Amino acid sequence: MADRIAEIWGSRTPYARDGLWPVRVDQALDGGLAEADVDRWVQSACVLCSNGCACDIAVKDGAMVGIRGRAGDLVNHGRLGPKGLFASWQGVSHKDRLTSPLIRENGRLVECSWDTAMERIVGRSRQLLQERGPLSHGFYTSGQLFLEEYYALAVIGKAGIGTPHMDGNTRLCTATAAAALKETFGADGQPGAYQDIDHCDAIFLYGHNMAETQTVLWSRVLDRIAGPDRPLVVCVDPRDTEVARHADVHLAVKPGTNLALMHALVREILHNGWEDGGYLGEHTLGLEDLRKTVEPWTAEAAAETCGVAADDIRKAARIFGTSGRVLSTVLQGFYQSSQATASSCQVNNLHLLRGMLGRPGAGILQMNGQPTAQNNRECGADGDLPGFRNWENEDHIKDLARLWKVDPAIIPHWAPPTHAMQIFRYAEQGSIEFLWVSATNPAVSLPELPRIREILAKPELFLVVQDLYLTETAQAADVVLPAAGWGEKTGTFTNANRTVHLSDKAVEPPGEARPDLEIFLDYSRRMDFRTEEGEPLLRWRGPEEAFEAWKECSRGRPCDYTGISYERLRGGSGIPWPCNGENPDGRVRLYEDGVFPTEPDYCENYGHDLLTGAAIPPAQYKALAPAGRAILRSAPYTPPHEEPDREYPLRYTTGRTAYHFHTRTKTGRSKPLTAAAPKAWVEMAAEDAAAMGISEGDVVRVTSRRGRIEAPVRVSGIRPGSVFAPFHYGYWDSADGPGEHPTAANELTITEWDPVSKQPVFKNAAVKVERIAGAAGPAPAPTTTASRPTGDAQVPATVGGRDAEASEVPSPGLPPQFPGAISSGATGSDAATPDATGGPR
Repeated sequence: MADRIAEIWGSRTPYARDGLWPVRVDQALDGGLAEADVDRWVQSACVLCSNGCACDIAVKDGAMVGIRGRAGDLVNHGRLGPKGLFASWQGVSHKDRLTSPLIRENGRLVECSWDTAMERIVGRSRQLLQERGPLSHGFYTSGQLFLEEYYALAVIGKAGIGTPHMDGNTRLCTATAAAALKETFGADGQPGAYQDIDHCDAIFLYGHNMAETQTVLWSRVLDRIAGPDRPLVVCVDPRDTEVARHADVHLAVKPGTNLALMHALVREILHNGWEDGGYLGEHTLGLEDLRKTVEPWTAEAAAETCGVAADDIRKAARIFGTSGRVLSTVLQGFYQSSQATASSCQVNNLHLLRGMLGRPGAGILQMNGQPTAQNNRECGADGDLPGFRNWENEDHIKDLARLWKVDPAIIPHWAPPTHAMQIFRYAEQGSIEFLWVSATNPAVSLPELPRIREILAKPELFLVVQDLYLTETAQAADVVLPAAGWGEKTGTFTNANRTVHLSDKAVEPPGEARPDLEIFLDYSRRMDFRTEEGEPLLRWRGPEEAFEAWKECSRGRPCDYTGISYERLRGGSGIPWPCNGENPDGRVRLYEDGVFPTEPDYCENYGHDLLTGAAIPPAQYKALAPAGRAILRSAPYTPPHEEPDREYPLRYTTGRTAYHFHTRTKTGRSKPLTAAAPKAWVEMAAEDAAAMGISEGDVVRVTSRRGRIEAPVRVSGIRPGSVFAPFHYGYWDSADGPGEHPTAANELTITEWDPVSKQPVFKNAAVKVERIAGAAGPAPAPTTTASRPTGDAQVPATVGGRDAEASEVPSPGLPPQFPGAISSGATGSDAATPDATGGPR
């Protein structure tokens, strides 16, 4: 049995190109329990990364006691990662949970009734709407709610209140994914699918440490690599990640130089004649402008800027240009860096140049980092309009107004939607006086934390926080609302490759905690939001009615859900959208026909200047006459706004570890995961550490122009000149907040964002490092991931303990609902009941 702390990706089940990924069912049960002890298994999917792994929740005596992967699901084929195994039910079944509402009295948070809490919220909300109007209100939500909850919030904000000040922490995570897809293809939505791993000849990972951010997806890649015809792997990352260790080419670029590298790759494709001229002529616009932009970027020019070898750039380009089927994945190394949208669009451009879309093994995954980030974008609880509608298209506004039965004028569309960083700026300036934060923790996750703490603490700001635990943000709130968590409510969510899953309620939430949907509906009722016909704006009585309303909103749009129902989602695999009359079982890949949603009357936006962020006027866009063609967008390379100098000589970047999720609200309450990565650390290259007289475990102070952190050093395989810190570690589990020894990575990051996606830049900052204490032992960083040590330091290996037990049951075949299955493959922890393993839909 594999130690799933030490062996994050589990045991190997190799398979060949164009084969089916073998089933392996991963399971964890509470200590001392066996399968026979479980009362029932309840269908769900894991919410601890964006992969969307289908699973079943074990219930005994009314409590969640375990989890297992669903063998019949096309996303994970039964597998689960360490976070799913050790922080799913464990992360919500904890004594620290909020169980009753809290209000601030005399500077302290005290318990109260739901009526008291909601009356205080509604009273302040009504007062501000009457005195100041809708622009006084802001909503900042998450990538972790259910689709039904996002849609309710979107209708409340856009049709009940009429505020443009709505966004989510998806702005920190996936805003660039959405922006790049809109700029190139006309609308959001991943062109590729996870199944493309099964068919590709090469896989490119751009700023995507898949091994730690989507562990089950990386297991799929590892199984292809272990097979008889492994795909070639190209990794773009400044750290020596697990991905880099398996790469045929590792491009360890300087943080902030991604666009220069991408220009060189595009130029190599064009200069070597590897492009598909026929496809380009029929299905794209903008080729000549792209040629002009990339022409100065020879491999040598990019090598000098990026700090990599020119031959490696050429080798990577040759792999892309000559492989039959290429899959590209992109994540935070591009999204949270300088010129994020421009860099990500070049990934799209590479695929368009080769006509490498819409067929098995040839696709793009502009990935998400959160489980339901896609739903936030689809439903419009962020800066988008529901159903991928265009806020500059009057017909789209009228369509929403008809659907919601409200005056079109109330739906905010007179200016661009307000992004997260601007929402907090308005709160800082005082124009936003009511801010409702749900299921996110900006006091740790936003850049330049000293500033954010000051904003949240402003006495003029009425702050509502809706969450599972008393987070750092909740501690600053005027009202805290206890929310139900995973397994305690019913709803749907959509993963990064558009697959929709249903999560059924398994147990009751603790105390007086309520589902987020119920909280939003209660607020709407108490505010008495009504349609033009005098009916309640939101008449839904539960999640299924909300889902049916959403289906109507999605009808005819790129993310069409009209063919999906709760009934269809129960018992089988998840279903990818669009799912409608034309695609009754959902569409695995988009753009097979080379027709893109760029028509002016249909597209999600009209595009931007990728350098400045200036919006392209509708008339100018229409003059392009895109006629369903994709647009090859580009921009000149510019250096990051903050470069190393004499005072701050090193480049600072942040990221994740495989053992934690976001600000550790759930994973930090898991003993096995906390044991694997208990405290904050920073990483330095061996030559930088040696030059400063720093050894493994020494405590250092890392300082930027905005703040400082203090933590032990892990001497790792990061590129020289760079410093890395994991962003998970805040202060909820410390006695005095930052105190004299701050550890939150975002104490140092800069208040800067991409001009198009508005995604903050977490990957570029200038810092200095000084040793402040000797080592008391090795750094508390795992040895199993990109943070593994280098050099001669004696560091104990990261292993699981008594509380870290999980089982793996390999299967020789696939369940019957898999195309081409030859046997049921159900052994060991695979139950024979349809609700557990997934029978026919």
